[in-house]
Amino acid sequence: MNAQQLIKPVPQSAWFKSSYSTGSGGECVEVATRPARVHVRDSKDTTRAALAVEPTAWTAFVKFAAL
Repeated sequence: MNAQQLIKPVPQSAWFKSSYSTGSGGECVEVATRPARVHVRDSKDTTRAALAVEPTAWTAFVKFAAL
């Protein structure tokens, strides 16, 4: 079994746009929270691979970004 077989796709309904995203395009991200991972992707190109991090790492990043 390889890593690709272990990764389950994130359902489209799980993704939501950042509250900082605007309707005018630009730099937007989408986030999908799952039990063991938080997935982050570019909302302009959803076909590219998403970044997946542990929830504790995501929480630390959000706290840092809010400073």
